[in-house]
Amino acid sequence: MKALGAVGGGGAPVPVVCSSVRNHRFRVSFSSSSPSPGPKTVEQVGIGALKSDYKPGVFDDLFLKLFRNKLVQEVGWDSKKAGYDGLIEVANRLMMKGTTNSDTVEAAVRILRSLFPPYLLELYKMLIAPIGGGKIAAMMVARVTVLTCQWLMGPCKVNSVDLPDGTSCSSGVYVERCKYLEESKCVGICTHTCKFPTQTFFKDHMGVPLLMEPNFADYSCQFKFGVLPPRDDTIVKGTLLGSMSKCKTTTNGCQNIDITACPKT
Repeated sequence: MKALGAVGGGGAPVPVVCSSVRNHRFRVSFSSSSPSPGPKTVEQVGIGALKSDYKPGVFDDLFLKLFRNKLVQEVGWDSKKAGYDGLIEVANRLMMKGTTNSDTVEAAVRILRSLFPPYLLELYKMLIAPIGGGKIAAMMVARVTVLTCQWLMGPCKVNSVDLPDGTSCSSGVYVERCKYLEESKCVGICTHTCKFPTQTFFKDHMGVPLLMEPNFADYSCQFKFGVLPPRDDTIVKGTLLGSMSKCKTTTNGCQNIDITACPKT
């Protein structure tokens, strides 16, 4: 049940806002710099239509299978499709399973926790996170993220981010073009199975604050380890590719519907 994307004037798929789960306030702010009405094409926003060209490494298949198995255990269903396409279908089913957005976020956090051996997270939070005011732990997880998660997100690199104390630290991760968002084409899947649960996981279970800033204009994402999310982290900023389409979940997945009625809150 793959989330479908709207198609802009240039034929490129664009992210859609998925209302398969409810009761968690979620708004998307978007603007247009083009004076002409109608959907923006990829060419109009100046973004190439090519997908990320990340080449899988030796352990990438192992990471994908491990993550997918944990996802399947949580959802209680598996796709007949192999590889990444099947993973996206299971992620979409996770969205459908939750009766509220909070249910989906909590389920995704459980999946992340299940990927680690018992007590490892507690020990990291207790022994590593407090060192150097948290900067050491933040830099460590940034580097581990780059080493172990490119199979999921595509090419990414460690970069420097500004911290709340006014200093800067190489505890950021910049994802050039997130494969997970690009393949799912759904803002809801991005935010409720990735952004919010990942932020919660690192803060609550590893003791490392994290702010993730997905950009729906170019599919990039900035991780800021060591930075707490703002109080109103439900506002996702960015101009989306093409027209801002809405979707609802049915037995056949996401279907585009009127923009004025979605997402449900």
